Amino acid sequence: MDIIPYEIIKSNGSIGAILIDSGRLSPEDAEAVLRLQKERGLRFGDAAIELGFVTDQDIQHALSCQYDYPYLLPGDQRISESVVAAFQPFNRMVEQLRVLRSQLMLRWYDPIAECKTLAIVSPGSKEGRSFVAANLAVVFSQLGERTLLIDADLRKPDQDELFRTPNSLGLSSILSDRCRPEQAIQRVNGLRALSLLPSGPKPPNPQELLARPAFATLLHQARGQFDVIIIDTPAASENADAQTIAARCGAALVVARKDMTSAGPASRMAAFMQQGGTHIVGAVMNNG
Repeated sequence: MDIIPYEIIKSNGSIGAILIDSGRLSPEDAEAVLRLQKERGLRFGDAAIELGFVTDQDIQHALSCQYDYPYLLPGDQRISESVVAAFQPFNRMVEQLRVLRSQLMLRWYDPIAECKTLAIVSPGSKEGRSFVAANLAVVFSQLGERTLLIDADLRKPDQDELFRTPNSLGLSSILSDRCRPEQAIQRVNGLRALSLLPSGPKPPNPQELLARPAFATLLHQARGQFDVIIIDTPAASENADAQTIAARCGAALVVARKDMTSAGPASRMAAFMQQGGTHIVGAVMNNG
């Protein structure tokens, strides 16, 4: 019998190594799989499934890691399941997000011209801005783009809950000169190319903070470190924060929700932002 040490399985980037590293397969189970694989001439994944050690879903996840297309398995508590792109990359909704990503790559993204920063805006609350921002950031990161998601809603933030990250330091901390960006930006667990800058503690003066030169400076620095920067914003009809953020970004994507968003407020918001120099790159209808 040929003996294949666990260290070799672990270090070669194979399906077996990935399954062991993710806790789906023990070293002892891997050895049994290797024996069956050799005896029957099976692929490693097929042998592991036949022995009942893993599921087809486990194998698909390991393959995604091999091809540098990371996503999380159902039940992973590190991120809310509302971030559907992180858990179900082959879901129909996520496929639509990838289509949106492709359109943005064609119509907006231009690293040479530094068109990297996109504000996600909508006129009212509960229209899906945070959902679109979070999932769009995930699909960009799955493309291999170094992606930064910024929660610039300093009034009713959501991204720290969606990605289950601490919010003791964030955008408000940076803009009030209480910390440096590198202290507040966090890598997202399980999604190697994605980082998050949460909103930070709620300030008494969000609009004044966002209007400070420090916000423009932060975005300028981020453009040098990240390929794509997605920014979640507050409802545009409730205050002037979203317009300030969109103007700093230079580009905005409008989110509308079926049976909720009225055409009039959305059109007025877009026109108002365009007057302030923001390029409206398009609109997306959220049917959820």
